[in-house]
Amino acid sequence: MNRFIDRAVTVISLVILGFVLPASDAVAQSAKSQLVGAWTLVEAESVRADGSKVEVFGSHPKGTMIFSSDGHFALIQMRADLPKLASNSRDAGTAEENKAIVQGSIAYFGTYSVNESDKVITVRLEGSTFPNVGGEQKRIVTSLTADELKFTNPRTPSGVTLEVAWKRAK
Repeated sequence: MNRFIDRAVTVISLVILGFVLPASDAVAQSAKSQLVGAWTLVEAESVRADGSKVEVFGSHPKGTMIFSSDGHFALIQMRADLPKLASNSRDAGTAEENKAIVQGSIAYFGTYSVNESDKVITVRLEGSTFPNVGGEQKRIVTSLTADELKFTNPRTPSGVTLEVAWKRAK
């Protein structure tokens, strides 16, 4: 009888621990499962051939990226200082206002997959505010934790490498 009680206590303890401990403590998660959710942009820098860096969306960029568990994603990045339109009408901006907005933001969406061994996220763009980009693109993951995601985009249309840092949205 004592053996039965000991086993029951062990099983109950494991069940309780399974509900109390977060999944990351109980079992190692796959990179794809760690990506799922919403991320907030922290930094986006382009790295030129000479090694110099430029903040693509300024020193306080805004943005969000969302990965769904079924393989879809959406991304929006922009400068914090985008101009407001004097006309207060999205389709009546001046040439200067429109230029600043287009040059200071990008959004795109599509599907994604993760190569765990190569630490690569492959995105397949279905639409973008910069229609010249599309198809399949690779993001090389340099850091992925429960609260941080960093990756490089080595082949941007302008020919520079982009280094991007995100934090888990709370």
